[in-house]
Amino acid sequence: MQQGEDGRPKPSAAAAASSSYDEAMESLSSLITKRSRADKSNHGDRFELMSDYLKIMDLEEPISKLKVIHVAGTKGKGSTCVFSESILRNCGFHTGLFTSPHLIDVRERFRLDGADISEEKFLTYFWWCWHRLKERCSDDLPMPSYFRFLALLAFKIFCEEQVDVAILEVGLGGKFDATNVVQRPVVCGISSLGYDHMEILGNTLGKISGEKAGIFKQGVPAFTVPQLDEAMHVLKEKASELNVPLQVVSPLDKSLLLGLHGDHQYINAALSVALCSTWLQRTGHTDNGYLEQTRYLPEPFLKGILTAGLQGRAQIVPDPIIESERPGDLMFYLDGAHSPESMEVCAKWFSIAMKEENNKNLRRKSQKKSDQILLFNCMSVRDPVLLLPPLMKTCVGHGVHFEKALFVPNTSLYNKVGNSVLPSNAHQVDLSWQLNLQRTWENLRHGERGRDSIKADILKAKDNGEACCYKSSTVLPSLPIAMKWLREKVRQNESTRLQVLVTGSLHLVGDVLRLIKK
Repeated sequence: MQQGEDGRPKPSAAAAASSSYDEAMESLSSLITKRSRADKSNHGDRFELMSDYLKIMDLEEPISKLKVIHVAGTKGKGSTCVFSESILRNCGFHTGLFTSPHLIDVRERFRLDGADISEEKFLTYFWWCWHRLKERCSDDLPMPSYFRFLALLAFKIFCEEQVDVAILEVGLGGKFDATNVVQRPVVCGISSLGYDHMEILGNTLGKISGEKAGIFKQGVPAFTVPQLDEAMHVLKEKASELNVPLQVVSPLDKSLLLGLHGDHQYINAALSVALCSTWLQRTGHTDNGYLEQTRYLPEPFLKGILTAGLQGRAQIVPDPIIESERPGDLMFYLDGAHSPESMEVCAKWFSIAMKEENNKNLRRKSQKKSDQILLFNCMSVRDPVLLLPPLMKTCVGHGVHFEKALFVPNTSLYNKVGNSVLPSNAHQVDLSWQLNLQRTWENLRHGERGRDSIKADILKAKDNGEACCYKSSTVLPSLPIAMKWLREKVRQNESTRLQVLVTGSLHLVGDVLRLIKK
């Protein structure tokens, strides 16, 4: 790879022509490994090799100069990172943001000044990293796994682009996460903690919290949000061991306007404000004296939290096809919640959105009936018995009852990074997991009425490929078929509008967004 006068990788026309984006995605896909549920060591892809990869890529010294904000947590860490990036960008800094997962395009993980990295820059840095590692890795030092490679790529991008601040979201856990090769971040943050990835991080909140606290560094200040006692005890204990000044933030005043929706975002925004204030102080920049007050923020902070955006989290999108025919009659409410705690938060956000929409319809004197539909899938490592009850209970508690629940497999192929293509044999897809999700849903819905009541609700499957159809739920063999089902339902009844909650998996949310954008 050629280099410019400043030493940065410089693409040639020939390299750009021969190294297509699709080829890059195929190469990246080859690094994906499936983690065994029996592997509880946290060393599944050998964290200790990260230092060797950094040496190969000559990144040790450049990384030490990055001014990093490092954020771990179970839920809210992505939102916290996005708020932080937006605040510091509005303060005039050249920002780099590394988050996961991506929903549509892997370039979403690498943001420069608030925008996904361009395809040209991505390919330049990707192939430089790929070829450097391929040339020097061996049987004793294998190629890094998928997320390790992406983290290394992020470090290369941010170092070469000479960002003022690099905001890093932990991918999994903290202690053994690829981003944790950063030895001296400017400040660390821990968002809300809960039960997630228990097959890897441990089956108690204390163990999980200990893994997340693994990003703490000697003497580096850290902030967290209010936590359950078991989690807070571990965080304080780890902080004390490393002489880490740990502070707990309080939610921002709800009179402030946020770019990310939901009451839970006020605590994420507060965490980002504390992180950015401390970053400004520790890097020698003024922050207008802000640190602890939460009502009156400097203008760049206010603009930052107002303009922050994150796909697939409390996002509302109209279906473009129905929108051109009957505006507002098919709306998707997308939230990639996939833990019991985030399910409850998602259900509350959706329920409040339904109340607000109903109030609007009353003011408009609309005669249309609004039906709520659930479009759901989750990964098989998740337990639907833990995920679906808080979703249903919270919605019912707010007066929201789903007319129908649709269970579908994801379109995304987990051994591929690029855009996937729906298999031609969609009706032959293994739907055993989706049928299990449906059974869990029906058991919850019927409660004490038992199996006889469930059997009475079974309907005959239709010709559109429904695997198992109840009055209140259906398993469909693919997402495109589910989209067709929803559109036909709207068209068949002009007096009905559908409000579809898409949740359970960020992969499913990304698949819906991809189909909508097509």
